Order: sequence, then C-alpha cells, then structure tokens
Amino acid sequence: MCFKKCKRPLLFLMLFAVLSLSLASHHSFAENGIAAQNNSGSNIENQRPSPSPTPAASPREELPQDSDEVVKVDTNLTSIFFTAADKNKRFIGNLKADDIRVLEDGQPQEVFTFQQNLDLPLSIAILIDTSASEERTLPDEKAAARTFLEDVLRPSKDEGAVVSFTGEITLEQGFTGNIDRLRRAIDRVEFVPPSGYVGGGVVVNGTPPISGTNQSLAGSTAIWDAIWATSAELLSESAEHTRRAIILLTDGEDTSSRMKLHNAVERAQKSDALVYAIGIGDRYSFGVNEGALRKISEQTGGRAYFPRNDRELREAFVQVQRDLREQYLVAYSPSNKARDGSYRHIEIQIVNPELRKESLKLNYRSGYFAKSAGPEAPTRKKAELQ
Repeated sequence: MCFKKCKRPLLFLMLFAVLSLSLASHHSFAENGIAAQNNSGSNIENQRPSPSPTPAASPREELPQDSDEVVKVDTNLTSIFFTAADKNKRFIGNLKADDIRVLEDGQPQEVFTFQQNLDLPLSIAILIDTSASEERTLPDEKAAARTFLEDVLRPSKDEGAVVSFTGEITLEQGFTGNIDRLRRAIDRVEFVPPSGYVGGGVVVNGTPPISGTNQSLAGSTAIWDAIWATSAELLSESAEHTRRAIILLTDGEDTSSRMKLHNAVERAQKSDALVYAIGIGDRYSFGVNEGALRKISEQTGGRAYFPRNDRELREAFVQVQRDLREQYLVAYSPSNKARDGSYRHIEIQIVNPELRKESLKLNYRSGYFAKSAGPEAPTRKKAELQ
C-alpha cells in the first residue's frame, strides 16, 4: 500500500478495483486505485496496480458520490458508435442504414438499429497529466478543459469528472453535472514537482525526498495506469446508458505504469469508453509520443490531436465536442452466440458506390469482448445526476 500526503489540505477517499485478464486457462489479477478528493482536510492516494490478488474493498470505503440502486443489465445486442468524415475532415451526417455493412470477425451481421445524430447523455472524464513535461502548458490545458466542459455539459443531462495523474492517480472530482464543482476541481489541479526538481524539466539527483511523501512517483508518469483505473473504477460508476469518453491531456511518454498500453485499451473497451488523446508537452512540442496516443485513441474509437499552440488546443476540444454529438449508433445481434469472453473484431464498411468514391473516414472502436458464461457484473444505475 502506497500512501501520499499532499501539501494542499484536501481529503481523498480510497477506491479499489480488481482486474481479471483471461489468457487461455491462466488468470492474473491487478489492482489499481484512484484517490477521491473533497474539501475536508487531508488526502490519501491508492495503491497502483499490483500483480497479486487482493480482497474486495471494505464496506467502510466510500464512492465519490452517493451509492445508488444496483441493477443487472443483460442484452443480446452489440452497439457501436461511429462518426463519418470526408477527406477535409468535415463531418458527414446523412448516412443511411443501407449505406453501410457491419462485419464481426469477417462475417456480415444483420443490423437491427441505425440512428443518426444520437443525442445520448455524456459521461466525460478529463485526465490531466501534471508531471514535469506539462509544467509550462498546464495553465493552457486547464483553461481549455474548463471551456470544454462549460460548452459541452448540459447540467440536467450530462456528467463530468476530473482526474490528475503523475505516477499516482488523483480523483479531483467524481462524476457530477455541477459545472461549478468541475470548474473548482480543474482550478485545484497543479504541477507536482519531484524531489530535486529545479525547473525546466531538470532534476538534481541525490536530493533527499520530502518527509512523508513519495516523490519518486511524482517524478514519473503512469498514463496507462490512469486510463485503466479511470475505466475500471470511475466510468463503471457513471450513469447508465450514456456515451462514455476519456479526454486525455498528456505528452504520451509513459515512464512508470505497471499496466501496458494494451491493458488500458482492453479496459477502456470493456467500459465502452472512447479515448480522445490531446498530445501536448512542454511548449506544445516537447517529446510527444504520437504513435502511442494514436494507437489508444483509434483502438477505442476516439481520436488523437496534436496542437502546436493555444488556438489549436482549443480547436481540438471543439472537434471532440462535435465528435461526441454527431455520432451514429448501429446495433446488431452477433451471429456468433458463444458466451466465451473472446475478443470480436468489428469492421464497418461503406457499400454505397457513390459514397465509396468520397473515401469517407469512419471512426469507431475496433472490437469488443463477448460476454462470458459466468454471472454478469452489476451496473450502477443513476437515478439522477449529482
């Protein structure tokens, strides 16, 4: 168990999750945590992923918001959200069911539902990298994130959450429809200097750590752990029947995650979460790992953006907003009825000859995990947004 006592007087609650990854007959478990924050007086950070099994969370532990009714959700339909854009990145909003074909593992599927411009409620988690590489750009990131939430969230319908991370993961604000709470949470996010940090990304080795803190984690970046924990612990508690998305602000250089990129992708897919990565480093161009950010975005159905200045940063948020609002929903009952927990690859093809000439770009998650024969995990049903 790793505990961290922060300088600012705030209280963090503890969350635990257990990840089960099935690889043939072998099972391994990993634990990761997000620490929740309120205005009381101190904070506690959770343990980052561990390869050993752990018991279920204690009943004394609390969720970021009040517990709600727990229901079991079971459906035979597979739902896929997708967007369409032309070569100039203009959104196409007039596709029809006959214009596309859906394949699962190469086999055509019968589409039961096709809807345009679906206006579902949104559950959006903003993940903000506060490591050394983000020190100079953090004020711009926070300003853009505030504007994004103010423009996108409808208090009576949508909900947002704010998470900051270095080598540790902090829940600044759990899911809420209250814009003021989210604004204050973003304002609280600050750069966390590691032990021996002298500025400009320079760390002097050999400097003793500050008493009572774990500064080695403050000097690292655990992106994949943050995405995994957000998907497993936070998005699993979001409102039911919403469009779930993670907005990731980072340079993409992971230095300390125990989870791998593919673990983060898999957990986001299981949570039906899109990952929108905004690759931004020191002075907008320092050490951005575009390949990793493109991969996690594309495999979860999101997009990756690499702004070079404040204007492009704000434009990226505007495009994410359009992406979340101008989506299509296609649903089908898989022809493969096996409940084996296997990964199913999805492909959506344009079959309309005229539209094929336009070389449209379809954006959607690359696949999903089938249900297993065991008992389904309960899904939390929100009676109303907090």
